[in-house]
Amino acid sequence: MNILIKSATIVDPKSEFHNHKVDVLIEKGVITDIGARLENTKMHKEFTAENLHISQGWFDSSVCFGEPGYEERETIENGLITAARSGYTSVAVNSSTNPVVDSHADIAFVLGKAANSAVRLCPIGALTKESAGQELAELYDMANAGATAFYDYQRPVSNPNLLKLALQYASGFNGLVCSFPQESKISGSGVMNENVTSTTLGLKGNPAMAEELQVARDLFLLEYTGGKLHIPTISTAKSVELIRNAKKNKLNVSCSVAIHNLLLIDKELTTFNTNFKVLPPLRTQTDCDALIEGLKDGTIDMVTSDHNPIDIEHKKIEFDLAKYGTIGLESAFGALNKVFTIKKTIELLTKGKERFGIAPISIAVGNKADITLFNPNDEHIFTKALILSTSKNAIFEGFPLKGSVYGVIANGQILLN
Repeated sequence: MNILIKSATIVDPKSEFHNHKVDVLIEKGVITDIGARLENTKMHKEFTAENLHISQGWFDSSVCFGEPGYEERETIENGLITAARSGYTSVAVNSSTNPVVDSHADIAFVLGKAANSAVRLCPIGALTKESAGQELAELYDMANAGATAFYDYQRPVSNPNLLKLALQYASGFNGLVCSFPQESKISGSGVMNENVTSTTLGLKGNPAMAEELQVARDLFLLEYTGGKLHIPTISTAKSVELIRNAKKNKLNVSCSVAIHNLLLIDKELTTFNTNFKVLPPLRTQTDCDALIEGLKDGTIDMVTSDHNPIDIEHKKIEFDLAKYGTIGLESAFGALNKVFTIKKTIELLTKGKERFGIAPISIAVGNKADITLFNPNDEHIFTKALILSTSKNAIFEGFPLKGSVYGVIANGQILLN
């Protein structure tokens, strides 16, 4: 795999060429030269594009594919192609399949399906058997098979003693335990944020308190047990405050936020469009502002698309009955880039790797190529034609975005749009 990238601006603070416009020569998957106007003496393929920028490959800490069991939603193969064409070179894939990924053999199966992809698939094993919340899954066996973390996707650990045992047990092999922030007895059958909008629409509300109680509980358990805790997709201002204080107290906790929870609020649901039915629900502008501030000051460690393909049969139905979830890989960069500077956007898209056991690879001579290519200034409307996933439940459909992706060069492969 050989290619000469021409006139690309590097966005990588770890690289000596950060903010420089240069040519980058990649031979057999390794960066062999970086400089102005490199000569293509070996007649390699050249790539150039409008306003071309490159960075370290992007990472997403929460992605769902359907395989095995829900291939009609998304296969691993097409999901990884979608991720690559959306700029991601590594994705942590949730265990929310049928059967649930909760054993050594399941982890091996998922990794086998991704073996020849340009994108590194980092499997997340279920925290409890069948994600039923009753007893711990075989965490150590899954870690040995290559599991990067343990999480019952969007299913809270209702039994606090179970989470306590998980944190204690996983600390023996430095395992990362994830706990979905929702107290189910408080959230009940709520389908959107509990607020004046839910009352107006006649929809049952899921209050911010349901998230905040669970976050507070989990932080108390972490303080008691030690270990490593990741709280995925927080959505409220109070959650940011709780985690900020926990970090000040030196607790080993990280958290993420879904990109749509940064830009969209509960008033979007006035159309009853089920693409806006997500978990955690869209909250208020006050929450959005607090989440953005949390990213700026480092309280929130990473962003995620929380990509969750859902087939049309489970979305084009009554709002109360529709499944939660939106696809987000394709729109993640363009949405995030509307909120932050390009430097901050790329920082957020590359953070989180080390927490999930991935070593970042800077753009430097001698390093393997793990690169995303993009145009940060391309303003466009996100339309159905831009959806690469098998399922089409896109929360950002019809919204203006800023920035487009040219593709990735990673894992010894070139995948360009």
